[in-house]
Amino acid sequence: MTALRRRLVPYFLLGPGTIWLVLFFVVPLYYMAKLSLWSGVIGEFKFSWQWSNYSDALSLYDTQFVRSFEYAGAATLLALVIAYPLAYAIAFKAGRWRNVMLFAVVAPFFTTYLIRTIAWETILSDESPVTEVLQALGLAPGGHVLATGGAVIAGLTYNFLPFMILPIYVSLEKVDIRLVDAAKDLYSGAARAFFRIVVPLSLPGVFAGSLLVFIPAAGDFVNAEFLGGPNTTMIGNSIQDQFLNQNNYPLAAAMSFVLMAIITAGVLIYTKLLGTEDLA
Repeated sequence: MTALRRRLVPYFLLGPGTIWLVLFFVVPLYYMAKLSLWSGVIGEFKFSWQWSNYSDALSLYDTQFVRSFEYAGAATLLALVIAYPLAYAIAFKAGRWRNVMLFAVVAPFFTTYLIRTIAWETILSDESPVTEVLQALGLAPGGHVLATGGAVIAGLTYNFLPFMILPIYVSLEKVDIRLVDAAKDLYSGAARAFFRIVVPLSLPGVFAGSLLVFIPAAGDFVNAEFLGGPNTTMIGNSIQDQFLNQNNYPLAAAMSFVLMAIITAGVLIYTKLLGTEDLA
């Protein structure tokens, strides 16, 4: 009896999480999939295996799909460039200031996502000092930053930056500094030791951080709504418009599934190329 209870313990532990996923992920996903195959107009929708919703999603909104992945990719690369040195400094150089710096990283989460984005709308306004500096550097032609792709990418980078910093920091914190010291004892330069020891050992954090930034950034619509313009619309904005304004629920659901499928395929390819089995 005791042995049976021990075997059942893992299932009991998995139970609450499994029930939560089924109720709030699998079931809604099923209804969304069914909705994507409806046809008709609001009030008269009917299930009719309308596969053309998917081809319409790709043909009508291909520009928004491509733009979303371009912005998400640019934001991910920028976040990596900013996050890695910062995470390295926190892990190895911060000393007694480590907790303070970690708090500074997560402090923006004490303010809602929407308020942070609206704050960037003020920061990048035509009258702001930031815009004046960018104009002096030739990075803001005409003195305008808002309603451009750069503004949207900047907002995405800022909002998702902590999701890049924290996984990289966790990976770097696990690096045994004695390995670097041993490399230096064997006449390895600081740069060589960094790229041959520290960087490979931190790749799991880079992998996790890249996914945590890219995936939500690709489906984001808030930054493009407040920081962008008509020519910077992302696929999330188009899905929102179809759901709330056009009332074309089947097309909106199909667009959502196309986005999920492309992201899933991209993640699988990225995982295969990076070799996460070796990283683990």
